[in-house]
Amino acid sequence: MTTALLGRKVGMTRIFDEAGNNQPVTVIQVGPCFVSQIKTQETDGYNAIQLAFDDVKARNSTQPVIGHDAKAGLGSKRFHREVRLNDKEAEAGGYELGQALNVDLFDEIKYVDVIGTSKGKGTQGAMKRHGFKGQLASHGVERKHRSPGSIGGRSSNLGTGKPKKGIRMAGRMGNERVTVRSLEVVAIDKDNNLLLVKGPVPGANKGLVTIRKAIRLYKSKSNKAKA
Repeated sequence: MTTALLGRKVGMTRIFDEAGNNQPVTVIQVGPCFVSQIKTQETDGYNAIQLAFDDVKARNSTQPVIGHDAKAGLGSKRFHREVRLNDKEAEAGGYELGQALNVDLFDEIKYVDVIGTSKGKGTQGAMKRHGFKGQLASHGVERKHRSPGSIGGRSSNLGTGKPKKGIRMAGRMGNERVTVRSLEVVAIDKDNNLLLVKGPVPGANKGLVTIRKAIRLYKSKSNKAKA
């Protein structure tokens, strides 16, 4: 069975453990997700399932999406994402069109990766965007306190005078796909399909996120999981 689902970031709160310690957590509404398409090695060249999440009124959807979901016996859904299956998961099978998948999938999982879109902050300068400390703020310094500095010496070797690609300058900040690894699962509310994790989750409240079983743990968390 796949260990990846779609959900929405609800916000942050805190809970108290058995010892009475305060723990800040991020609340994610996970699912329910539905299997809207099944892809196999024979028909598509790889194994995967497509997850559909969040009901949407038919007037706010499109005819192709409505027809696609109807083939799986579902009403129109807002979000669709594909999840690849490895050979072991594909051999186990057990998926059916219209099948519901809930937060129960993370019942025995201690760490998850959360994928979302970070908050867009528009066009920002080099200090805010890249953490530059800026120029000196003492007497005798021209009004260049927040300037990124000279870029002429970074021109390409061909003598064109153009800055090299990748130089850290002002530009659009945020609104990017972000993966936060190895967030600890603190609690699960199966009745309300809520997953409580310890750590930051990218994006604004009510934003779409993808939650999956942690692929690679940090060393400290790996040792903790083994213990």
